Amino acid sequence: MDQQHPMTRMLGSLTTAAALAGALVLAGCANPQKAPATADVAVSRNAVENAVSAGAAELAPAEITVAREKMLRANQALAARDYKLARELAIQAQADAKLAQSKANSAKATAASNALNEDLRVLREEVERANSQPAPTTTPQ
Repeated sequence: MDQQHPMTRMLGSLTTAAALAGALVLAGCANPQKAPATADVAVSRNAVENAVSAGAAELAPAEITVAREKMLRANQALAARDYKLARELAIQAQADAKLAQSKANSAKATAASNALNEDLRVLREEVERANSQPAPTTTPQ
């Protein structure tokens, strides 16, 4: 079994986080605005991917389309070294992706609730039908 002590896992996570932070700091030395913009674009990309995984493409197509378009524009701005615009678009894309994911989750919850309500309705009908029939009589032998 490959079980690690919780402290070992936490230290590994902290090491990874520190390495990522260090890389962002070093990237920030080259251009103070590049690191935050790059990080925001990466976070937004993950938000869009999470929304798509949650079913946003089918359940919230308008919202995920807007998020994808803003991500595309953020990447273009990043390539053009317009870090301020890239950051703004990335933040907007993240918000749109979260909205899409929320709408997708809400649609799934509503569908599950409707299915459960339908199952309960059928069950109630079955119980009423069973209770309205006379009990079978048995003859002693």
